[in-house]
Amino acid sequence: MKITWIGQAGLLIDTGEIKIMVDPYLSNSVAKAEPKNQRRVPVKEDLFEEDIDMIVITHDHLDHLDPETLPRLLDTEKVLTVLAPYEAWRKARKYGGDHNYVMFNRGTVWTQSGVTFTAVKAEHSDLTAIGFIIDDGKDKVYITGDTLYNKNIFEDLPKDIDAVFLPINGVGNNMNITDAMRFAAETGAKKAVPVHFGMFDELDPTKFNADNAVIPKLYEEVRFK
Repeated sequence: MKITWIGQAGLLIDTGEIKIMVDPYLSNSVAKAEPKNQRRVPVKEDLFEEDIDMIVITHDHLDHLDPETLPRLLDTEKVLTVLAPYEAWRKARKYGGDHNYVMFNRGTVWTQSGVTFTAVKAEHSDLTAIGFIIDDGKDKVYITGDTLYNKNIFEDLPKDIDAVFLPINGVGNNMNITDAMRFAAETGAKKAVPVHFGMFDELDPTKFNADNAVIPKLYEEVRFK
């Protein structure tokens, strides 16, 4: 499984069979609602040319369900699968295209092209927010979405996670670095990848200094194996 960090909490995942975009934020739309949150990193326009098969939205916030990014990605004759929990699912369908919009609430399992997606609990201000496990038969990766440290999350998780991707910014009902390190350790994941930094802040990700940390670089593959 090849995973590229595309900024904020966004990921491009290539399993070799399908390509998935997770929470793509490829605009500066948040600044229109919150002027202080100007985008600090450039948009890589080439990402709109990726031949994706799926989009996964973890919750209904602008930097995850982006009203400027989604219409561009959905403007295609190719039928995409869009996984999203209830509130995000309701909104995502308004952005166009005859696509397969699948309501992806906690506990829901979706399998496509041999890849299994399982929605798990997240603790966030969007009460329908989810994280998810993606398992292609070779790698098992946990993408938390935006979440606080909540003990009830761990009952949803498998024991053999290869990598966890998790927020560290500590605002907006996300874990701070201290809690994120504790959370990552509790998952038992072999590698821990901090995300959700650098778009609107100057947070230093190297302070996430767990022994198994992999600090991602923008628009580059995350080497978690």
